[in-house]
Amino acid sequence: MLKLIKERFATEKPFKAIRISACLHVTTETANLALALKEGGADTILCASNPLSTQDDVAAALTEYGIPTNAIKGEDEATYYKHLNTTLDHKPQLTVDDGADLVSTLHSKRRELIKNVIGGTEETTTGVLRLRSLERAGKLRYPIIAVNDAQTKYLFDNRYGTGQSTIDGITRATNILWAGKKVVVCGYGWCGHGIALRARGLGAQVIITEVEPVRALEAMMDGAQVMPLLEAAKVGDIFITVSGDKHVITKSHLEVMKDGAILANSGHFNVELDIPALEAMAVGKRRIRAFVDDYTLNNGRHLYLLGEGRLINLAAAEGHPASVMDMSFANQALCLEYMAKNRGKLEAKVYPVPQEIDKQVAQLKLSSMGIEIDALTAEQKEYLSSWQEGT
Repeated sequence: MLKLIKERFATEKPFKAIRISACLHVTTETANLALALKEGGADTILCASNPLSTQDDVAAALTEYGIPTNAIKGEDEATYYKHLNTTLDHKPQLTVDDGADLVSTLHSKRRELIKNVIGGTEETTTGVLRLRSLERAGKLRYPIIAVNDAQTKYLFDNRYGTGQSTIDGITRATNILWAGKKVVVCGYGWCGHGIALRARGLGAQVIITEVEPVRALEAMMDGAQVMPLLEAAKVGDIFITVSGDKHVITKSHLEVMKDGAILANSGHFNVELDIPALEAMAVGKRRIRAFVDDYTLNNGRHLYLLGEGRLINLAAAEGHPASVMDMSFANQALCLEYMAKNRGKLEAKVYPVPQEIDKQVAQLKLSSMGIEIDALTAEQKEYLSSWQEGT
């Protein structure tokens, strides 16, 4: 699908002479988006949105295609922000963000560059939350489209992509058997839905912890156990945070976990797990596999932290399958085109993805899969738009 958009971009050049700075997970899927933007005439530069998600071979290949890419898998925090600032040195006119670190830095430390910016897009739930906070504070200085909130993004990328890739990452890191395990999923948004669905499919007993009553009720009716996290901490074998919030699993939870409990995060930032608390509790720490740190506590219990608390699906695996990222990045490409076409017409707000783009992405995806669907007849359209006909 993105290939079809890329072919059109190559002809129409919607981004001719426009500078685009992107802060995304540097993977093969992201590379295809970057190449599509370049085909559309954009002067594009890229940096990583997470220190552990970069595929180094992809970063190297993108530079061969003329797209400067500032990313190294395992980079420390100082290098991460150095790369991010190098990407901002490009003086972007459009920004593409995954987690809002780029936009946040632009608004806090690089404000002199904002005058150049036409608009931007944001990929994640976490990023959209941060941007809406920025808007509420009256400090957002240019329009941004919340790509995460498109139906063709969250219903597929968040649910099916996160579900599969999270299970994949934990499996690769540990080689555990899921059948019979008690899997505690912290947060039942669309990402939590997907993880619970896949864990249950592998034979796990799923426990959901939530703070939102409607989501908790939905989880119960979907067949999961629902309980407070402090109760779940006593019985869980595997804990997966996917809430988008800070310190979901804290010292009080760590203190009651069973020997051998596994801790993983699939939320955007590693703050969902209180890692400093775990470090302070431990009397010993050793790396026993590439992405598994064994923390020994003073009572002899062992807790296993995966991927340093970073996004486990990208730290220990390859992220979402390309077929689902295709829709997310099609949204990115078309929303950036929308921004370019509406230059100067939009207020400094967080906007939803235009409905016509959401539907276009769904139709393009169906077409790329060789699937045809029905269309309403004139009579049906008239019926749905009228109020006169009844029983």
